[in-house]
Amino acid sequence: MKTALITGASSGIGYELAYLFARDRHNVVLVARDRGKLARLADELRATYGITATILPKDLSQSLSPAEIFIDLREREIPVHFLVNNAGFGTYGSFAETEVTREIEMMQVNMTSLVHLTKLFLREMLSKGEGKILNVASTAAFQPGPLMAVYYATKAFVLSFSEALAEELRGTNITVTCLCPGPTQSNFQKRANQGGARFLRGGVMDAKTVAETGYRAFLRNERVVIPGLRNRSLALVSKLAPRSLVTRAVKFVQQKVHSRDAAGQPETSSVDEALRTRKT
Repeated sequence: MKTALITGASSGIGYELAYLFARDRHNVVLVARDRGKLARLADELRATYGITATILPKDLSQSLSPAEIFIDLREREIPVHFLVNNAGFGTYGSFAETEVTREIEMMQVNMTSLVHLTKLFLREMLSKGEGKILNVASTAAFQPGPLMAVYYATKAFVLSFSEALAEELRGTNITVTCLCPGPTQSNFQKRANQGGARFLRGGVMDAKTVAETGYRAFLRNERVVIPGLRNRSLALVSKLAPRSLVTRAVKFVQQKVHSRDAAGQPETSSVDEALRTRKT
């Protein structure tokens, strides 16, 4: 049996991907911050599919976490055949007002830890002559994102990095797939303080559908996959339309359509209130 390492596995897309790998009788290594959620998921997967599920409660905003994960698995003699870099979170608000420490943590999770894990496990895949990598970006990767400026930039990095690496590995038995979902049903928008943003009125996909689409593309060795016709269409428009127009449009749809929250109090852009969510 082969083993899949999945970050951000305790909820959302990562949670659903864990089920897909286990369904196909792959062992899984589940990484997220919440030990309790990981333990419950691992128990479910073991009971349902009879696979081995290992949990590693780690915070990928900490720079040492990728190396700790790698060393831990090496000491346990658990090989990784499939690497799924799914963990990530976003911030919402005007860049001048958001909290810089959160954005630095976000860059660590969304980019630096992703690159570090890929570097560590790719070398082992190359030495064995097989392996597959799935990086989760976003449709945010295709254009700048006013009011989520740093988040959009991190996802553009993930897409660019994934495509470049896929080409470097062409001709080997190692593949890289980049999954670029649009808005997906999860706690992401709520925790990032995005409630009321115009783009959410257009509907969101469920995490299970997104995961299944990404997983099938991953098995087919596709380089980039965008789930949903609407999302694919918007990504195409972003490429064809003038950049300045696209940026203004993104700002418009990101803005909130009401000025008061559910309790009737004015919304605030305070850095203490807003801004963070993680797919863990």
